[in-house]
Amino acid sequence: MSPNARSLFSIVALASLAACGENSTATPSLTAPDRSASADREDAAGGAHARRFHHTRVCDRAPEGEATCHAWIRVAETGEPLATAGPSGYQPADLLAAYGLAGAAAANGVGQTIAIVDAYDDPNAESDLAVYRTTFGLPACTTANGCFRKVNQSGGKRLPAPNAGWAEEISLDLDMASAICPKCHILLVEATTPTMANLGTAVNEAVALGATVISNSYGGSEYSTETTDETRYFRHPGVAITVSSGDSGFGTEFPAASQYVTAVGGTSLNRSSSARGFDEAVWSGAGSGCSTRVAKPSWQHDGSCSRRTVADVAAVADPNTGVAVYDTYRVRPAGWLVFGGTSVAAPVVAGVYALSGNSSLVNFGSFSYSHLGSIFDVTGGSNGTCSSPYLCSGLAGYDGPTGNGTPNGVGAF
Repeated sequence: MSPNARSLFSIVALASLAACGENSTATPSLTAPDRSASADREDAAGGAHARRFHHTRVCDRAPEGEATCHAWIRVAETGEPLATAGPSGYQPADLLAAYGLAGAAAANGVGQTIAIVDAYDDPNAESDLAVYRTTFGLPACTTANGCFRKVNQSGGKRLPAPNAGWAEEISLDLDMASAICPKCHILLVEATTPTMANLGTAVNEAVALGATVISNSYGGSEYSTETTDETRYFRHPGVAITVSSGDSGFGTEFPAASQYVTAVGGTSLNRSSSARGFDEAVWSGAGSGCSTRVAKPSWQHDGSCSRRTVADVAAVADPNTGVAVYDTYRVRPAGWLVFGGTSVAAPVVAGVYALSGNSSLVNFGSFSYSHLGSIFDVTGGSNGTCSSPYLCSGLAGYDGPTGNGTPNGVGAF
């Protein structure tokens, strides 16, 4: 990747809505996570029955040439992570029920390996994962029993420097993959730093090590040579690769804009009296729009983007309707936290791909477009203002923030 390309690979900054103080008790990290974007966001997607919480980004704003992770964490008014003695937020049973996956999760996943690609090291990844899985009655997934493996971006054992923000992202990703596909093996590949070259190298290594599905919960601004990089790092036929669409609202990021991945947008997921038991609408932070660089894949036929349109599908992402995650690297002494962001949605959808067992048949992000009967269409909510309403609002049929919709079983994956 050229220096010019790297200089253009910068994250779209989220507007600061309410400042919170720095976490003075955080475990030291290579880059201190940015708490300045903390906010009590009012999401149109939430409706009257969505409770509002303070929440903030897990990773600090990325410098030019790097990506940022897409996780958000619930915080107290002081800006400190709001940790509890027990789990709060959606648990595995809730997610499986919401997306019609309980039967598939009980029967499927053996022989599948979900790779989680993130930057830096989470020293507590395996031990925190063990607490999450034990708490919810999921089978053990450890190095000792061969279910869990952690490597660097070259497949070796010499791990990168730890980073508290990315460690929280790793915990989120591992827990969501476990929640959706408890019988899957998990491969954690840690990039040295969050440059596209290092993260992309980690994706290639995950493929080399046999991953059938790869989840990526990060992104940055589009840049001039991304079409070269998408071929170099993300073009892996027969491997389902999910990428979070971003948390800045309307606007596109890379690698979600790649034609070789499934771009995953975000929703607000609320319990309801419907037959499903839940309803969903667009989360205001979900990324969407028209790529500035990548050609339109043959399976997309929406009218307002001449190039690739983001997203393809979606899942829960609103921090106000967040998920339970166990992480101890930053927070002492408690470890139960509530997370949101499209970082939740990407590993959830990765888990659905793994449950389907069809990743070898998947043609990049195309499968859901011809299997709409296994999708919950998301209508309502918006992530901004745009010239073509479907690109930033939840409408019947395809729309930008949620793509074709959210999983209704595994049939669309």
